[in-house]
Amino acid sequence: PLESLLRFFWSLTRKKPLDPEGEESTFCRCLTTLDLVGLGVGSTLGAGVYGLTGEVARNMSGPSIIISFLVAAVASAFAGLCYAEFGARVPKMGSAYLYSYVTVGEVWAFVTGWNLVLSYVIGTSTVAKAWSGTFDDLIHNVIAEYLEEHIPMDSPGLATYPDFFAAALIMLLAGILAYGVKESVILNTVFTGVNVTVLLFIIIAGFIKGDINNWFISAEAVLSAIVILDRNLTLEQNETQIEENDFGVGGFFPFRLDGTLAGAATCFYAFIGFDCISTTGEEVKNPRKAIPLGIMLSLLVCFLAYFGVSASLTLLMPYYLLDTRSPLPVAFEHIGWETAKYAVAVGSLCALSTSLLGVMFPMSRVLFAMARDGLLFKPLDYMSSRQSPVTSTLCSGAVAAVMVLLFDLKALVDLSSVGTIFAYTVIAVCVLILRTMYMFSFRYKEDSGFIHRSEPFTVLGLIKPPSRSTRRTSENVNILTIIILFLVLILSVLLSDSLDSLRRREVWSLLLVSVLALTLVLTVVIIWKQPQSRTKAAFMVPGLPLIPIVSIFINTYLMVRLGEETWIIYCIWMAAGLIIYFAYGVHHSVQQQRQQEILQNIINRNIMDEVSAA
Repeated sequence: PLESLLRFFWSLTRKKPLDPEGEESTFCRCLTTLDLVGLGVGSTLGAGVYGLTGEVARNMSGPSIIISFLVAAVASAFAGLCYAEFGARVPKMGSAYLYSYVTVGEVWAFVTGWNLVLSYVIGTSTVAKAWSGTFDDLIHNVIAEYLEEHIPMDSPGLATYPDFFAAALIMLLAGILAYGVKESVILNTVFTGVNVTVLLFIIIAGFIKGDINNWFISAEAVLSAIVILDRNLTLEQNETQIEENDFGVGGFFPFRLDGTLAGAATCFYAFIGFDCISTTGEEVKNPRKAIPLGIMLSLLVCFLAYFGVSASLTLLMPYYLLDTRSPLPVAFEHIGWETAKYAVAVGSLCALSTSLLGVMFPMSRVLFAMARDGLLFKPLDYMSSRQSPVTSTLCSGAVAAVMVLLFDLKALVDLSSVGTIFAYTVIAVCVLILRTMYMFSFRYKEDSGFIHRSEPFTVLGLIKPPSRSTRRTSENVNILTIIILFLVLILSVLLSDSLDSLRRREVWSLLLVSVLALTLVLTVVIIWKQPQSRTKAAFMVPGLPLIPIVSIFINTYLMVRLGEETWIIYCIWMAAGLIIYFAYGVHHSVQQQRQQEILQNIINRNIMDEVSAA
């Protein structure tokens, strides 16, 4: 029984080979690097550029929002570099799901894929809801008022009314995606082009009509603004507001460095979406070069757009007068360009359209990859004659449409971020493991199954490892990576919950954080000394292990800052996924069947050898 249990747990860590025997891609390699950049920019540069900039500038960063976006872009680039290396090494469909499958094993691959499905389904529903709401605003909320009057839904957790418009939009785009990948990408490129054109207009207008003095507003001017905005306040109350940073203290950093960094944490979510490029591995003409280049270029374009729009916005009017919901139309009204709000509306709808396409495109690909590997239900891997994953596209679209019809999505928005950031963390871990992985040989022993040649563990082996990667050095990195994850989690919790104690320089908090940080640095140095695999790729993450570990820390810190309700719903989702995996996926895993065939061939060969010898 114990041996069977050990074999079962060992089977959960089975890895998928890079080129599995018998698996042939049926997708058409028709996408270019430009197509990938359009897909990445479209999915990343969504409605956030039209709304998030005003919220962050008004409440967190002020004019220093451009620094917030710079910090967020650099942090996102760390995750992008990790994805780029895997895109060069594993040019297959599946994104983070596949990358974790070939590196850390099947059960973690399923967890990662299930997280991505969560992120994409909720992302599809929320973006479609935003598209519907933006369009409805242009026609004076006719749709919302009619549905609230005739089909109200007052139950807790449900939407106030069924959004048929958003659901129809999802199914329309699902139909386009199911029809063909090239047609979908062309449509995405057109919408992205319109969006970028509108953003260029906004940026140019800001630099022409803007006032540089809006970046250096004095504290006295802020105080006067408070008096104008609320004449009922006394002077003492105004001074209290200044101290409490309700309106900031003026200058380029009105909310000081803390506000700029808090803004950077929020702006980080604006760069989520580039990972959709990594799901196109079997549809790109030259994936080993096109995927890394597409990821990096899309992040660069998105940063320039966010940087330019936020700079333009804070030049057009003082940061404390910005509208947090519709900052750009209000800013153009401030300078007397009321008609420009229609251009902003067109750009916003195009941005939402590309964002919706960008989140639905990878959703179907991840489902297809998991079904092809046997971890999800077989019908999901059906391909049409036009080489498109029809079933997975339509099914995932239908689920998202039902969600947007029935549920209040405000409470679920954070779940979308959890799924994506979890995948970012897994990919950073996988880069550490993959770059130091030893491609060991194995032998078969009849009484215990597959066993690996091992080496004795020594502390000296950590400090003075051999010049080449071995199984022991690979295992050392695995152990050290687990230690790093533990340390990063504790540090993230401490920095999230005990930040006030650190600011007050309380001895216990400073001492604890210092000890943990020093231990983390020591662990990083030991990993750095371990030999790396000599297998090269078209693109490799520079600065290993620093960049992946920084990415892990950023992602973990963002996750621990989420609320309890988000984590409760997340645990329910993961529990449902694990039930599916252990009830279905384990028994239908294609990789398990491959290993059983290999094992049976070895046994048959041994029997034949014994017969021949007799």
